[in-house]
Amino acid sequence: MFTGIVASVGSITHLESLGLNAGWRVHVEAPTLGLGDVAVGDSIAVQGACMTVVALGPGGFDFDVSRESLARTVGLDVKGPVNLEKAMRLTDRVGGHLVSGHVDGVGTVVRFEPIAESWLLDISAPLPLARYLVFKGSVTVNGVSLTINKVADVPDGCVISLNLIPHTLAATTLKALVPGMGVNLEVDMIARYLDRLRAVDAAATVAGGAGV
Repeated sequence: MFTGIVASVGSITHLESLGLNAGWRVHVEAPTLGLGDVAVGDSIAVQGACMTVVALGPGGFDFDVSRESLARTVGLDVKGPVNLEKAMRLTDRVGGHLVSGHVDGVGTVVRFEPIAESWLLDISAPLPLARYLVFKGSVTVNGVSLTINKVADVPDGCVISLNLIPHTLAATTLKALVPGMGVNLEVDMIARYLDRLRAVDAAATVAGGAGV
């Protein structure tokens, strides 16, 4: 579990193929993350995706990413800066919101421009995620917990508007976003559970009615 508060920006510096039709072993340099309390087998969110540490070195770590994960995310198989967050402890403050590190889908940046002292970020989200994105709700973008300021439904999903303060830009990789770029999205897990409960209750009601 994570909170969506990025602890450090590291950098993917090396990728090694795990074999034909397999994924990659990825090395991340993370000199400011604080790896003293991290062990092999621990979880670290990389661009919002929960990855398992398979090797540790001075100021960095390795993780393996499967083809399945690569098909559902962006930014895990290219060299460059990445948002990092170590798994939370149960005694930690939840500065953002509860984040599982399981990317739900890839959105597309529609607009990213300065508005007064902040920046406006519009993201097009795919249709399967649209039902979970609500005004003043939470969403994770490349591992960053953000509040949705507006939702506009469109035929193939929705467009969410987010406000980024200067600190968020300075402390994360979001400063490098441009229109057309893909981003990892994770919806609020509470919304997912509520949706599942509603669907099961509705199915049970239909089944009970059919048996009368």
